[in-house]
Amino acid sequence: MFGYYCYLAIQSFRRHALLTALTVMAIAIGVGACATTLTVFHALSRDPMPGKSHRLFHPQLDAESMERYSPGAEPIRQLTPFDAEALLRDRRGDRQAMMTSGRLTVETEDRQRLPFYAETRYTSADFFALFDVPFRHGGGWSADDDEKRARVAVISMELGERLFGGQNPVGRSLLLQGKNFRVIGMLDRWRATPQFYDVQVRDFAYQDHVFLPFTTFMELSLPRTGISNCWRRGGAAAADQDCAWVQYWVQLDTPAKVDAYRQYLRDYSEEQRSSGRFQRPTNVRLRDVMDWLDHNKIVSRDAKLQVWMAAGLLLLCLVNAVGLLLAKFLHRSKDICVRRALGASQKDIFIQHMVECAGIGLAGALPGLGLAAFGLWIVRRLPGDHARLAQLDWTTLVGALALAVIASLAAGLLPTWRASRTRHVPE
Repeated sequence: MFGYYCYLAIQSFRRHALLTALTVMAIAIGVGACATTLTVFHALSRDPMPGKSHRLFHPQLDAESMERYSPGAEPIRQLTPFDAEALLRDRRGDRQAMMTSGRLTVETEDRQRLPFYAETRYTSADFFALFDVPFRHGGGWSADDDEKRARVAVISMELGERLFGGQNPVGRSLLLQGKNFRVIGMLDRWRATPQFYDVQVRDFAYQDHVFLPFTTFMELSLPRTGISNCWRRGGAAAADQDCAWVQYWVQLDTPAKVDAYRQYLRDYSEEQRSSGRFQRPTNVRLRDVMDWLDHNKIVSRDAKLQVWMAAGLLLLCLVNAVGLLLAKFLHRSKDICVRRALGASQKDIFIQHMVECAGIGLAGALPGLGLAAFGLWIVRRLPGDHARLAQLDWTTLVGALALAVIASLAAGLLPTWRASRTRHVPE
């Protein structure tokens, strides 16, 4: 019977070509708008560490002075170098890494080429294993290299292609800020999107291209970028104790370890208060990746508003589609009555017309995808750091197809129900 219903649907498309075309375009416009906004929203709000984000946590300590203190207020987002180094030494997590950002000049072996800047991440040895960073050549450095302040570097694949033509750069020399470093690894293609491990950087187009040991950065006093929160406790601010500018992440593989680490942070805070460093009451936070992104409002209100606006447009298109389908199906009252007289049940008529609605949805998916591709093309040309994320991928393709069919079926429910209840030809 399904094949027969498909045959009837095709015949209906031919007999009522104009109404069918208008219905298809109504579905396509709504689907195109929704697919465009949902693609951008998904790119902005997706899990950057699927399967692991619930095991990665960002600790916060309230290390500031009592000036402008408000009970229960959110602690500063970053740690002081003093506290980050203490947490790293204690190693209470399965893995842990401290980090900050920088921007260094890169000089090439070809003296005819001008130096250029590269975004740099100063971090500790666990960074690569902590965030499952893939390597194409070589690997990261060890904790022993951290201790020795080794002048080693890991570079991105993009930088490796620019400097070494994509060849294995391990063992090659790299001149950064006028100082020689030995390349020990080159990443495979990798970029955390959204960039969660340093929310001070809110640019969705941001990518780290050079990775250096944090201890080496401190020893050489290399330039640093990012935001610092500084305060004074009576005297001159100490760079390592009275300024917070270090990001810190820890991996905790079980809920019990999460609870134990949260208690460890409380105990550490109490210890620092006893020594006179911390002045505020103990106030710690420990959020996983998705909670951290949500807390920092990485997805803007504008992006959420655009999704609601697209949903409203889809609803408007569905209302129009309902009217068109109602006119189309009721116009076939005589045909429906003949089928009922020949023994077709209400269920048969209902299924027949729902198959036709599904066919309209499939027909609307193609122009809908075309409109979505055009919409994403426009988004990529708009100013904004998230524009590059507007890419038509398989998720968009499958989603648009499913949305088109579901939308057409939803639009066809009322007209199909009315058609299935037809018993006599109206006067």
